[in-house]
Amino acid sequence: MKGRNERAIGIFIAVAGLIILLGKLGVFGYIGRNFWPLVLLIPGILLHLYYFLRKTSTVVLIPAGIFTVYGILFLICNLTGWYLLAYLWPVFIFGIALGLFEYALFEYPRPATIYSTSIIGLAVSIVLLFIALLTTGFIYLFAAILIFAGIWLIFGRPKPNRRFR
Repeated sequence: MKGRNERAIGIFIAVAGLIILLGKLGVFGYIGRNFWPLVLLIPGILLHLYYFLRKTSTVVLIPAGIFTVYGILFLICNLTGWYLLAYLWPVFIFGIALGLFEYALFEYPRPATIYSTSIIGLAVSIVLLFIALLTTGFIYLFAAILIFAGIWLIFGRPKPNRRFR
């Protein structure tokens, strides 16, 4: 019995030393600085999971959608640069609208007011996001897509088979 207790205490002391060493090397600071948006993302995903496993009511889909969208937004901004928030700010509206949309979609009977409000919110946020992205280099990508779509419509469409007419 004494050997087992000494072994457990030894493991505890070694783990405590490892945690202190990793802390002094800045590992926890790095994780905290770069991956703090997971504090929002993981609960959002878990709330979705709880609902779809039928462990909770539909109303949890509202914060689940908001947490998930905001967690993804903050993770993208944290990893690439916060300057993106100047263009991605409509995602805040999108998060709320998505949470309301999920609730309205899975609630029975469907709350018509919340459903229509969420659709309007989603549409407004997508239009605002599109307008915000047009002020960036996205306009060149959009122009290239339009050019290729036009060329495809002119030259690339398959000709209808006239044999059956």
